[in-house]
Amino acid sequence: MATSEQIAQWTGGTAPLLARDIHRVSAPDSADLHCVVFAVTAQALQQALSSDAGLILANSAIAEQTRDSRVLHVVDARLAFAQVARHLESAVVGQIHASAVISVSAVIGRHTVVHAGAVVGDYVHVGDDCSIGPRVVLEAGVVLHNRVAVQAGAVIGALGFGYVRRPDGSYLRFPQQGTVIVENDVEIGANTTIDCGALGETRIGAGTKIDNLVHIGHNCRIGRNVIIAAQTGISGSSTVADGAILGGQVGIGEHAYVGEDVILGGGAGVLSGKKLRGPHQVFWGRPARPLKQYLRDLARLSRGR
Repeated sequence: MATSEQIAQWTGGTAPLLARDIHRVSAPDSADLHCVVFAVTAQALQQALSSDAGLILANSAIAEQTRDSRVLHVVDARLAFAQVARHLESAVVGQIHASAVISVSAVIGRHTVVHAGAVVGDYVHVGDDCSIGPRVVLEAGVVLHNRVAVQAGAVIGALGFGYVRRPDGSYLRFPQQGTVIVENDVEIGANTTIDCGALGETRIGAGTKIDNLVHIGHNCRIGRNVIIAAQTGISGSSTVADGAILGGQVGIGEHAYVGEDVILGGGAGVLSGKKLRGPHQVFWGRPARPLKQYLRDLARLSRGR
C-alpha cells in the first residue's frame, strides 16, 4: 500500500492530489478507488477519467486541461506506472508457502516471497524483495541478489550438458560443480533453465530480462540489461554482452560472443566460436549476418542466383 503523496514522490509528478491509499495497479475497466491507472493518449485519459480509479498517471502534454483531482501529471505515464508497480510489489511482506521446500542451510532475504511447490536447495542465497514462483527449483549453491523474480517452473543451477567421449565411444560426464550467480533486478521467465558452471560460475548481469522457455548453458556470461526472448538457446561458455537484444528462437553455439548492444533478429543463429560486434547493429539469418547482407542474400536466392 502507498499514499498518493508517496506515489507523487516516486514518479516526480506535479499536481494537486486527492489524498488516497493505493493498493495496486490496474487497467481502467477493472479499477476501484484503491487502484492506480495510466494514460499516454487523450483517448486513454478519457477512459481513465470515466473509471473508478483512485489515481491516474497521465502524460503532462495530454493532461494540461484536466482538473480532475485524481490526475497526477508525469513526463512518461507508462514508465511511472511501472515504477509504482515495482514499489507496491516491494512493499509486500515476505512469506514462504507451506508446500515450499527450503534447505536448512539456505538463506532467504527480507520481503522475499517463495510460492507453492518451490524447492530451494542447500546453501542457496536469495536476496531481499525477490519472488520465487510456483515449482521453481534453485539447485545447491545458487545465488540470487536483490529484486530477482523467477516465474513458475524455472530451474536454476541444474547440471550442465558436458561430456567426455571414451575410446569405446561411450560418454563420461565432465564435472559440473560450479554455480549460478543472478545479479540485481533480473527477471527469469516460466520454464526457463540456467545451468550451473562446470568448475566456475554461470552469471546473469543486473537488469537482464529473460522470457519463458529460454535455455542458458554452463559457464555462460550474460551481461547487464540484456533482453532474451522466448525459445532462445545459448550453448555453454558463450558471452552475451551488456545491452544486447536476442529475439525469439535465437540459437547460439558454444564459446560464441555477442557484443554490446548487438540485436539478433528472431531465429538468428550464431556459430560456435563466432564473434558478433557492432552496437545497435541488427544481425539476422542462419548463420547470423548484418541485416543488409541478409536481405541481399535473400533477394539473390529468390531470383535463383
